[in-house]
Amino acid sequence: MKTHTLNDVTNELVGKVGTKNRDKFEYELQMEMIGNAIKQTRRERNMTQEDLGKLIGVQKAQISKLENNAGNVTIETLIKVFSALKARIKFQVELSDLNISFEK
Repeated sequence: MKTHTLNDVTNELVGKVGTKNRDKFEYELQMEMIGNAIKQTRRERNMTQEDLGKLIGVQKAQISKLENNAGNVTIETLIKVFSALKARIKFQVELSDLNISFEK
């Protein structure tokens, strides 16, 4: 029986690194991980969605949407959420002629 690495299977099913399908897959996976991190941290802090919403000035429904699909959220909102959860925030963008860092 032939074995396959996770990378081999992902390349075959989703597409190779750098392709449109792979980029979309990785973006969606990262957004899901952000949503899960928010939910898990909120629960660890014994907060409801309503509690977190009040801290950042949004409705419970907005927190629910964020936890289930962080893809349609602004960086500003993410910073507010993670600040309210008392998380350390690091944001970095690197381009060939520009380097932007933010830490809170």
